[in-house]
Amino acid sequence: MLQNIRDNSTGWISKTIIGLIVVLLSFTGFEAILSSTSNSNNAAKVNGEEITLNELAEAKNLQRQQLLQQLGEDFDANLIDDALLTQAALNGLIARKLLVQAADQSGLAFSSAAVDQFILLAPEFQVDGQFNADRFDQVIRQMGYSRMQFRQMITQEMRTGQLRAGVAGSAFVTEQEAQAFAQLERQTRDFSMLSIAPDLDQVTVSAEEAEAYYNENSAAFMTPEQVTVSYIELKKAAFFDQVEVDDEQLKELYEAEIANLAEQRHAAHILIEISDEVSDEQAQLQAQQAFERLSAGEDFAVLAKELSDDIGSAQQGGDLGFATPGVYEPEFEEALYALEKEQISQPVRTAYGWHLIKLMDVREADIPSFASLEEKLTQSLKAQQVEQRFVEAVKDLEAVAYESADLQQPASELNLEIKVSEPFGRDGAQGLFSNRYVLEAAFSTEVLEEGANSMAIELDPDTTVVLRVKEHHRPEPLPFADVREQIQSQLIAQRAVEHAQNQGEALLASLKEGKASKDASWQTVEAATRDLNSIDPQVLQALFKLPKPDTDAPQFAGLSLSSGEYVLLQLTGVNEAAAPLGSEELAQYKQVLASRAGQVDFNALMKQLELDAKIQRY
Repeated sequence: MLQNIRDNSTGWISKTIIGLIVVLLSFTGFEAILSSTSNSNNAAKVNGEEITLNELAEAKNLQRQQLLQQLGEDFDANLIDDALLTQAALNGLIARKLLVQAADQSGLAFSSAAVDQFILLAPEFQVDGQFNADRFDQVIRQMGYSRMQFRQMITQEMRTGQLRAGVAGSAFVTEQEAQAFAQLERQTRDFSMLSIAPDLDQVTVSAEEAEAYYNENSAAFMTPEQVTVSYIELKKAAFFDQVEVDDEQLKELYEAEIANLAEQRHAAHILIEISDEVSDEQAQLQAQQAFERLSAGEDFAVLAKELSDDIGSAQQGGDLGFATPGVYEPEFEEALYALEKEQISQPVRTAYGWHLIKLMDVREADIPSFASLEEKLTQSLKAQQVEQRFVEAVKDLEAVAYESADLQQPASELNLEIKVSEPFGRDGAQGLFSNRYVLEAAFSTEVLEEGANSMAIELDPDTTVVLRVKEHHRPEPLPFADVREQIQSQLIAQRAVEHAQNQGEALLASLKEGKASKDASWQTVEAATRDLNSIDPQVLQALFKLPKPDTDAPQFAGLSLSSGEYVLLQLTGVNEAAAPLGSEELAQYKQVLASRAGQVDFNALMKQLELDAKIQRY
């Protein structure tokens, strides 16, 4: 057919086809085609603003790390559902994007000086109580940020935090509401309870009944499906002994390493900000007057506490700590590096206002010797070569495994050992065979049914495996004799629970009709609180749902517990709190309730932002 179209490309058939394409495009639009191409690197769009796949990958990685920290080092990371993690990470990014947009629309902002102050005073970036630029660079590099990106992130966090605090902090609770809540929470109840436990001795199940159940539910009594696999592992660590580095490479890397080291300067400053109340000229004049006072012998730290508009550093006498080049504004830094120790600059203008800068101290760059770094540099150079060789070996493994009818050829070519697993099922086993991707490959149609080698499976950045099924153990019915006792026990327990429930429900109906119970084993509890440890939470929840009883007419209820017991409740009295809250307790209740209400308000805001937004997920 395609050849016919080519042959008639100048005739009416070609024109008709082109005409149809034009008509279809007029309905679907060129925009749709362009959109599908332009969004290939995006995970979503929120009101036209993109969330990239790279951002999603970083968010997933961060959530994965947080989960592993919470669950402990012994937790198997392969048990984390990747699809759920992706969804959670994307939802979080969308919520953050909505919050940032809301902060933009609200006009919330922080000055660059406030951001600088946050960074300089953050304990994570300090060494011996002082800001350390090397520490700062190390921490943000581990987080995956450049300096500019980190500042932008902090600014966003401060602005969205301000919005959150503004919404959540605006909630309030009246004294009457707090007192009413406290009255309910401190209320106690007098009741009796009767527990009817399943009596296994009252129930029998014959072999015939068990066999009938077995025949009706035969699918539940099968041997598990299992496979035994052969596999080969390619490990990055095996390549380290295969690579070498020369002295010239090491020296070049050493020079590059120490080139990034620089002296640190310990600065203090007095800032006179420019604002609606203070003009540029007035701020400059104030700074000049402060400079003259310093020249006359006044103490810099004392004057900083008196005059500086930088609240964060003023209380420390203007102290900004040690920093390397690139931390401060260019004008500030130029003046700082022109000073001698203990010297004070003339007034310096930056975007923040007018500064007087004092150089407190200079810390020379501590350049390590080549010998002290040689081992580290050697490992770094080897790691680069190993990474390249490992990537190439993985490609070779993928190609050879795909072309081979078994694992013998790829194992031979890559000098790998063929290993054999113990039998395992679809739920997996320990170690390698708990990995979700390994399980999917082992039970895939291509590997399990067609007998092919699996694709190369990346277990982690340093390990790749290929496997093939050696033996397939299909499910088979278990003999009735092997499961008879199990079935009888199961049916006895089930019927005993049903019997206890029927007995309890009959007694409950009798009590509601006004007939007294002759059972003497009722347990009486007086002044039970909502969090009484000696009573099952399910019982307390049901108890406090009952309406207040009349003087001579108790309230009854019954419930089945997860243990199989059936519990009858008889509520005889409700005791209100004896006295209203004192002022201190009242304040605590109001604070807690206002915090809850504020969180509800904030959640409602986020829900409304989501409803009003145009969100596209790709």
